[in-house]
Amino acid sequence: MGKLERAADLVLKKCMGLKPKENLLIIVDKRKRKIGKLFLKQGKKTAKKAKLLEIPVGKVNGEEPPKKAAKEMIKYDVELLITTKSLTHTKARKNASKTGARIATLPDITESMMKRAINVDYNRIQKLSKKIADVIDRGKTIRVLTKKGTDIIFYVKGRKSHGRGGGILTKKGKFGNLPSGEAFIAPVENKTSGIYIVDASLGGIGKVDMPVRVLVKNGCVIKITGKKSAKELNKLLKGAGKRARVIAELGIGTNYKAKLTGNLLEDEKAIGTCHIALGDNTGFGGKNEVPLHIDGVIKKPTIFVDNRKIMDNGKLVI
Repeated sequence: MGKLERAADLVLKKCMGLKPKENLLIIVDKRKRKIGKLFLKQGKKTAKKAKLLEIPVGKVNGEEPPKKAAKEMIKYDVELLITTKSLTHTKARKNASKTGARIATLPDITESMMKRAINVDYNRIQKLSKKIADVIDRGKTIRVLTKKGTDIIFYVKGRKSHGRGGGILTKKGKFGNLPSGEAFIAPVENKTSGIYIVDASLGGIGKVDMPVRVLVKNGCVIKITGKKSAKELNKLLKGAGKRARVIAELGIGTNYKAKLTGNLLEDEKAIGTCHIALGDNTGFGGKNEVPLHIDGVIKKPTIFVDNRKIMDNGKLVI
């Protein structure tokens, strides 16, 4: 068995806990068809029934899949959503989770990412994610700073952090992102204020050409400056309404094998980074519903939970 087959097997058996009596659904688009077929081949060895469903390539992360796909998603036990644009923050995914389906989203995953960041010690990632999440849950505020100019404060009192599962999605109704490895929270929507500088990658855009400066007041983005990547971000937000500009998430990477490649799916999991997202957060305790979710990854942050430093220039001190 090659590295890709082993990675697919690990996802199906370790992460999803696929059983012989269960049905497996794999949703792909034409760009991810090859990887989807690999999972289908491995899934057929265990599942009672395994189906591959292809949908059109989405325009943005969070865009709803076709109605046919949404209807299929409420019929299966285990689902892998392997698409170019993320289906994580869609009503279709949320409705499928409500039926008890165990779901993993793998937006824009690549073969090299599978070989590297999927084949990990999930217990190790679980332990670190839980450690960070527990500290966050005891705090009221989180402050993020970087040498490039980030200085932003989030209010998290009354909100619960997520990511303790570390990629293990074996319980009914569980969902998550693979590769795994983040502790994340939906901050109180109307209170985040400050500036953050995205210097790694942006969801739906990729590696930034130049740092993107985002000015936030009362939980909403009021100005974005930079070069090409900043213009692309402004364009994505322009067509999605005011709710798309709301600060939705703060996350901290916990996957020790993840590297900064320009692909958000892996970048946001890398240790030594944090990410801030705009848009929808209703899937993890937030109140802002909008068909868009855009993460921006920040390198080497210093992070305080209340007055306790948990990361110093990208190094965990927890």
